[in-house]
Amino acid sequence: MAPELTQEEILRYSRHLLIPEVGLEGQEKLKAASVLIVGTGGLGSPIALYLAAAGVGRIGLVDYDVVDSSNLQRQIIHGSERVGQLKVDSARQRLLDLNPFIQIDTYNEVFSSQNAWQIADGYDILVDGSDNFPTRYLLNDLAVLSGRPYVYGSIFRFEGQVSVFDARKGACYRCLYPEPPPPGEVPSCAEGGVFGVLPGTVGTMQAAEVIKLILGIGEPLIDKLLLFDALDVSLQSVRLRKNPKCRICGEQPEITQLIDYEAFCGVPTRDVHAGLAGGDLDLEPVEILRRLQQGQALQLVDVRDPVEQQVSTLPGAVLIPLPELMQRLDEVDRDRPVVLFCRTGVRSVRALRLLAAQGYSQVYSLKGGINAWADQVDPTIRKY
Repeated sequence: MAPELTQEEILRYSRHLLIPEVGLEGQEKLKAASVLIVGTGGLGSPIALYLAAAGVGRIGLVDYDVVDSSNLQRQIIHGSERVGQLKVDSARQRLLDLNPFIQIDTYNEVFSSQNAWQIADGYDILVDGSDNFPTRYLLNDLAVLSGRPYVYGSIFRFEGQVSVFDARKGACYRCLYPEPPPPGEVPSCAEGGVFGVLPGTVGTMQAAEVIKLILGIGEPLIDKLLLFDALDVSLQSVRLRKNPKCRICGEQPEITQLIDYEAFCGVPTRDVHAGLAGGDLDLEPVEILRRLQQGQALQLVDVRDPVEQQVSTLPGAVLIPLPELMQRLDEVDRDRPVVLFCRTGVRSVRALRLLAAQGYSQVYSLKGGINAWADQVDPTIRKY
């Protein structure tokens, strides 16, 4: 039996109660519902804010990060006063200020194959507010194995995607994308950037899908992939089909348990900026400076996009953006040590692996990227 609304709640949700498709009965359904949101960043912010405002009774928030000033351009659930605070705590505080009549549960940990079942226990709908492939595949597989809908969203620069994957009624995420892309093929928002208002648009669409699912109204985006382009404000809908050979929701499923997607996808679920190359392949900024001062003939190779050089650069560095590296190998010296760098050390490690596969024996990654150089060597260099 759905919980009754108090007089205060009736006043709060009065604009919903006036809609025939919602009404008192629908608002009570929202109060009885529970939704798990993985990620409290760009997408998670509008998703959580609008679900809380709509009166979804229980909202779970999963994240392991802290609020950084670079988040505030798009992660509107957080504020300047909460920089350095745990994202889940910051988000919980904001949501309860917005609506004190709901329950907010927080999980300050990486969402992994080891804890996914426990964290998601008791939630009706799983929602993707993440920015990485391991989490997407994990959420999809968990949704399929547990018989729940998965509300998907993704963003990059000016483009976004939204869908509802429910293997009980249609295609799952693996029907569309059977396997993750090779490591480094698709940059994250942290590496490629994102138009600040884009996650607001996409995340709000996801929130709308969640509410439609709870209320049982309209046509959820099951078997549909919505493509949004902010530059020309275009929307395209692509029809999806369930794949009978899908590895998890097909007629003969191969996947029957959650996989360690962090290793499977070849990318970390944490945005770790230190020690990514491993062993002696990561060089601290102070170590690189020491070698340069000793006269070692290091070649510094900047694998960032050209636009990033408008913010910061290192003297004498050769710019070879990561997507162009394999076509410009002749510019990388095989006869002396090569130090690769990017913003935080993620792309430089990918570049290192590419060069190592081509037989380069003296390649290193600047640990922590040019931002770490600014911290440890030259504070006049601008961080971003």
